[in-house]
Amino acid sequence: MTTVLCFGDSNTYGYNPVNGQRYAEDIRWTARLQDLLGKEYKVIEEGCNGRTTVFDDPREDWKKGLPYLRPCLNTHKPVDIVILMLGTNDLKEWFHASAAMIAEGASQLVDVIKDFTKIKQGFVPRIILMAPPEIGEKIKDSPFYGNFREDAISRSREFSKLYEKVAKEKGCVFVNAAEYAKASDEDSVHLTPLGHKNLADVLAFIILNT
Repeated sequence: MTTVLCFGDSNTYGYNPVNGQRYAEDIRWTARLQDLLGKEYKVIEEGCNGRTTVFDDPREDWKKGLPYLRPCLNTHKPVDIVILMLGTNDLKEWFHASAAMIAEGASQLVDVIKDFTKIKQGFVPRIILMAPPEIGEKIKDSPFYGNFREDAISRSREFSKLYEKVAKEKGCVFVNAAEYAKASDEDSVHLTPLGHKNLADVLAFIILNT
């Protein structure tokens, strides 16, 4: 059995931008990935709404990814593959974070995965680092406007180049989610069902064929 840990935020959780609930399993990219990979794989959904990379949210201090990552890895070990997609929430106004700072946060998480698993399970999993989808053009009309402002659009567009650089430096597989999935018109942050399908398809191909 090959264990695939999906560590991310609301777009890994499966937040539905239409009603604020959670997409059904047959829509979420994580569950779709499980179906595509088959019974020889176990896909673990570890998405949390609002999760950041390394930033402390003053409103919800338990949503920082860094302190939860080690216990999460330990809980699910042995972990063979980690799919890491975080950074969207780091674009929130109160963090004042550049795209480079956010990519550095993702880099720190990759280091934690590598160092911790080497000690705790005796091998380092394959890491797929995904640059998050871009913030949509209609963010000013989004219910999340205020959390994110217009400058989040341009910063999110820098993710692909910066995350790819991190992936190359750290020996990760790189995926630019923005190539396959776009933020919904409803809130300019969360993915559509088609975006979830496309992410599942590309990830399954990578896992099974590379």
